[in-house]
Amino acid sequence: MRYNKIRKMDISNGPGVRVSIFMQGCTFNCKNCFNPETHDFAGGTEFTEETINHVLKLCENDYIEGLSILGGEPMHPKNIEGTGRLAKTFKQKFPNKTIWVWTGFLFENLKNSEAVKYIDVLVDGQFVEELHNPLLKWKGSSNQRVIDVQETLTNGKVVEIKD
Repeated sequence: MRYNKIRKMDISNGPGVRVSIFMQGCTFNCKNCFNPETHDFAGGTEFTEETINHVLKLCENDYIEGLSILGGEPMHPKNIEGTGRLAKTFKQKFPNKTIWVWTGFLFENLKNSEAVKYIDVLVDGQFVEELHNPLLKWKGSSNQRVIDVQETLTNGKVVEIKD
């Protein structure tokens, strides 16, 4: 598994000031994807335990509200295990900070994965250029959902966060 970049102070991918990691590799290739340089699974940098430790160190600052995991595709079968390791380790160290994840996969196809247990908010669904709306908060197209994962797991039905 590989990652593309880490932002130590991101204010555009989730609420507050966050640390963001962009995983490398995606097979969706959505038309006009905002991050096409992350599509090649061979690109970027190797994702290791040192990567996780670096991300956790960046998250120690009190002003960091949480961790955002994007891509590429963090929930792709080649990436989901590493995403899950990062999410679990983060939640163990920072139980009061949030994890937001963006994925082209639908929640219904991910709900049984280990990684989902540690995610607070999942923005799911592929970006669709024809449904693009720059006024949407946290998502690029109207088909995507902003899901409160923990409420969804408790209730057994998808609970969306509305703007």
